[in-house]
Parts: sequence; structure tokens; C-alpha cells
Amino acid sequence: MKISRRNLIKLSATAGLTAFTATSISPLLGVVNVAQANPRKKTKITPFNFAVIGDAHLYEMPNHRFDKTLERAVNDVLKMKPKPDFVVFIGDLANFGKKEELLKGKRILDKLRKAGIPYKMIPGEHDWYLDLGKFWKKLFGSPYWSFDHKGVHFIGMNSILVEDYWTARDMTPWERMLAIAELECHICGLWGVGEKQLQWLKEDVKNLSPDTPIVIFTHSPLWNYYPRWNFQTKDADAIRDILSKFEKVIAIHGHVHQVVYNRTGNMVHIGNLATSWPWPYPPVELPYPKIVMHRADPGDIYDGVGFATTYIDDTFLGNMKYVEWADLIPKDLKNGIPL
Repeated sequence: MKISRRNLIKLSATAGLTAFTATSISPLLGVVNVAQANPRKKTKITPFNFAVIGDAHLYEMPNHRFDKTLERAVNDVLKMKPKPDFVVFIGDLANFGKKEELLKGKRILDKLRKAGIPYKMIPGEHDWYLDLGKFWKKLFGSPYWSFDHKGVHFIGMNSILVEDYWTARDMTPWERMLAIAELECHICGLWGVGEKQLQWLKEDVKNLSPDTPIVIFTHSPLWNYYPRWNFQTKDADAIRDILSKFEKVIAIHGHVHQVVYNRTGNMVHIGNLATSWPWPYPPVELPYPKIVMHRADPGDIYDGVGFATTYIDDTFLGNMKYVEWADLIPKDLKNGIPL
């Protein structure tokens, strides 16, 4: 019996082929099937899947509950059939940027590498401001990068950079870290990628054809969701302008610890769960109000959190499907969110 490509995608998603983004304690898997709208595209995509995990917020004490949820996400990725081609961790591996927290997170994530699954990292603010990213970079390398994989161009950027708020106040590194670790820091200012990364991004994509499929990862959203909580990136408009020549861009972000979705121009935005805890929704009217998750049960460490998987097919349109550990997703979203 012949199986069409679309039916194969459906079967693959049902079988748990892909796990798309992680943001909290009880991973919720999200599957994205992506397809290119114009069949005459020059860019050829070979179908593949990848996983995204984020916002683990690990503490240095042993056997913390956040260890268990990150380990569950990693173990679920290891059980995926077929294996994902790679994993992207989208920031806030640590809660206070301590060496012990980052090393613990690396030990857990390195289980992926030992199983033959590479992973890429971008930082979150909780990873960065104790030593301004020094130890994070020692462990994981550059906080921004790009690579091509099977016809898709992937970009990761460090979106949590702020102006110096600590020197004039004579703050210690720990005081600097505690300030920005607040959801609503009154002295830190808005986050962004900065001019150096913007110039790098221009150079990175200047020779790419407009029909190139683009996926970009940032910790904070590339749209103004709720700036008061830094659910934004202050130079996101410049990033969107640089990427505006492309027919379609998928932007995946963490930080918000919740299911959220938006479109701006040629860019589709996907907010992801955490493996630590779910943030409440801010008082914002979203253009897609049905795409919200149920509130979590505070007594269940696996409720309100999770990770996701993404299946990219040869056409770069698609569907993001959340596969959950708990009863988190409304019934009308069980079949996924169109991209």
C-alpha cells in the first residue's frame, strides 16, 4: 500500500516522531510539520526532525525537582524513533549562572551526544549575568551561530544583552545576577542582541536566496509580547528587517514558559514551554486567543511544563503539534497549530 507524504507526516507525528520545544517541568512535546508553499522552489529540503528544550533553571543542590524534569525531557528525546538530527537548547539552563548549575546541565545534556545526537546552545539571562557569560562560553562556545542542514538555514542569537546597569551602582556580580533574575527588573532595561550581532546576521544571510527556509532561535520573543517582563527583544524590528527578504521564517523562542503563537510579516513565532515552571499569561490580548494552555496543577511537577519536537518536510509549511505529559493543551489544539 502506498502512503502519501502528508499521511506519512501524520503517522510520524502520531508516533511521536518529533519533539519541538521545551520550557518547563513536565515536558510537552510539540510537533511541527513544515512545507514550502511554492512547489517550484529551487531550495531542496530533505525531511528531518529536531528537538528543542529550554528554560531548565537548574539549581546547584542535588536531586532538585528541576533535574528530574530536564532528565525526563532528555530521556524522551533519546527514545524518539527515528532519532532527531539534533537538539537546540534555547536558554536558561541555570537559574543563577553558577558553575555547578551549568556543569550539571551539561552533564544531563551530554547524554544526547553520547547517543549520537548533537546539540546547540543559546544563553538565557539566568545563564549570563553572574560572570557576564564567561563560564557559559567556556562550556558551550559562541552564544550566536548559524548552520545549514538538509536545505534549511538555522540561526541562533543571544537576545538577552542589556546596557551596563551595575557599574554605576557598584553592584557585586551576585547582586547583578539577582536583579536580572527578577521577572520584572526595574533597573535592567530592555534586552536585545546588539549592533555586533546585527552586523553578523546581515553578513550571515546576505548571499542566501530569498527562497531559503530560515529557522531562528532566540531566548526572548522577536515581537513585543509584554516588554514589562522582557517578553520582547528591543532590536527585534532590525532582525525582522534583515530577514524580511526571505519568503518564510520560523522564529522559536523560550523565556515565556508557555504556549504562545504570533505572526509578523513573513515570520511565524512559536513560544515554548519550560522544563521548570509555567509563567502566567500576561494581560495581553493575543491575535490568536485560542492558542493558550490550561493552567497547571501546582501539586504536579510534570504539569505545565515540557518540550517539543519539529518535523520539517520538503515544503516548509506545516503544523506544530504539542505532545504532552499532562492535560495541558485544549482539545482544539490536539492536532497542532498551523505554521
